Amino acid sequence: MSEKTKTIPVKTMDDAFNTGVVIGKIALKNLDQFKAVAESHRDDYHMFFLQEKGTTSIEIDFHTYTVKPSYAIYIHPNQVHRMLAVKNATISVWGINTETLNREYLTLLEDITPTRPLYLKKEAFSIISETVSLCIKLSERNHEKLYQSPLKDSCNTLVALVVSQYLAQSKSVDKLSRFEFITKSFKSLLEANFCTVKKPTDYAQTLNISTAYLNECVKKATGYSVSHHIQQRVVLEAKRMLYHSNKSVKEIATQLGYEDYAYFSRLFKKITVVTPSAFRSKNHD
Repeated sequence: MSEKTKTIPVKTMDDAFNTGVVIGKIALKNLDQFKAVAESHRDDYHMFFLQEKGTTSIEIDFHTYTVKPSYAIYIHPNQVHRMLAVKNATISVWGINTETLNREYLTLLEDITPTRPLYLKKEAFSIISETVSLCIKLSERNHEKLYQSPLKDSCNTLVALVVSQYLAQSKSVDKLSRFEFITKSFKSLLEANFCTVKKPTDYAQTLNISTAYLNECVKKATGYSVSHHIQQRVVLEAKRMLYHSNKSVKEIATQLGYEDYAYFSRLFKKITVVTPSAFRSKNHD
């Protein structure tokens, strides 16, 4: 087991020309060639992968995915991830920071998070792959006076192409039922406020609906209550910190908005069947 840090490691963008963008293509026979990504971490930017050849095994927030050619992946800055294995892989990788990202695309990315690896049909894969190649060529023209703008614009176009594929495989907002629309709004609020807002009533008030109606909508759309979603989101963050940092359980409870450490421990055990300390020990034997 690698030594844990006080907080979950965050990789920053290696952006020598201050563009808010990094992009490239890497060829790996195995993970020994790229050990830096084998350690669990977050990125301080929005990360995208396009699997061109071979296979990659990646863990994102305790879920493991085996990614094959013609798949794209989006990883939000909040998500903890690491590569588990690589076999004769060619992967296009690009990252874009929040400041550089088109506002509309940022909103859409927040809406679809968390995502799963996305299979691209032949035409979509071809267009995205060609756009990556163009962006890489633009990134190499840093000697030109107008270098930054074309690179930023082309990478935003690349993000839009990937987002549009995610949206094509999910319901558009105008096709959502009332229940689904309210659930989507609730989940957006939850993501922004789960550390400070724990009561279904508070979310219902923000959405200007009754708590009973919010519960009815969320349960019909997902099969689970509002409280369930709140607890699951809190526990996911707790798992991240227990696994990837050496903060005490009490510190984690406080950071997640629970002054009553004993209550937090009971809640965690109720959701996961083990105590926070047992979860940490089990995953770091």
